[in-house]
Amino acid sequence: MGSDALAAEFDAQRAHLLSAAYRLTGSVADAEDAVQEAWLRLDRAGSAGIDDLRAWLTTVVGRICLDRLRSAAARRETYTGQWLPEPIVTPLSGARPEDPLDQVVRDEDNRLAALIVLGTLTPEQRVAFVLHDGFGVPFGEIAAMLAVTPAAARQAASRGRRTVASAPPPAPAGEHAAAVHALAAAVASGEVDAVVRVLHPQATFVGDAGGTTRTAPNVIVGPDRTARFLLGLARMYGPHRLLEMEPVLVNGRPGLLHRGAPADAETRRPAIARRVIACTVREGAVWAAYDMANPAKLRGVR
Repeated sequence: MGSDALAAEFDAQRAHLLSAAYRLTGSVADAEDAVQEAWLRLDRAGSAGIDDLRAWLTTVVGRICLDRLRSAAARRETYTGQWLPEPIVTPLSGARPEDPLDQVVRDEDNRLAALIVLGTLTPEQRVAFVLHDGFGVPFGEIAAMLAVTPAAARQAASRGRRTVASAPPPAPAGEHAAAVHALAAAVASGEVDAVVRVLHPQATFVGDAGGTTRTAPNVIVGPDRTARFLLGLARMYGPHRLLEMEPVLVNGRPGLLHRGAPADAETRRPAIARRVIACTVREGAVWAAYDMANPAKLRGVR
């Protein structure tokens, strides 16, 4: 196969490979780098002897992502605050050039809540589960990748499967959007009771800024504590400035994007860092809110 034909064949697999790499790593940057590295390896090796290019590339991406997962696990030990996946943020609607990440977030397995649960797995469990259950890679190949027996690879996938089953099911799009809108309106009201009413009884708030800006360093548990924290942020930044957010899709679900704002010397309000707000909705209420403000994790804002 000529170089142009090989490149065309690879491009036809790009969205599939990005989806696999993103689900494996929870990182847009790592996913894009892994896919690029897979192309370089294919370009060097050529297609001779490859019977199933899609399967071959999926396995190569899996190996690359396993290394990146292990590296990320080491970084998390010294990370400041909570660790969340990198969000993929796209407009609600409107004509624009097709982005391979658009296809990635059409997959329900790549919604934020599912990725957060995947993040609790060990690198080996995550790779075994995602590659086998999500992309049909045989346990024999996964075992070779992990340097374990096929039985051990099967067990790792089983543990991953049981953990992922705990992820909350996605709410219908309309219900999700209504809950996010209700939360923003309640925070704008400045009333604790109003915010509590739109939060699930098991509500939590998770912030990820990596020490770069203000957010909750620890997970906030409970609707009352979550409401008071959100209103505290509104008072500090100024309600109107904080709520200057645009509706977007975060991993295919309605969320909010704040593009940031400079400090206001007149009112002595601090600067607001660019951030993405996402939610998980259960029973019509916000069950979890995620504040993602680490600039290193916002490469997926399109």
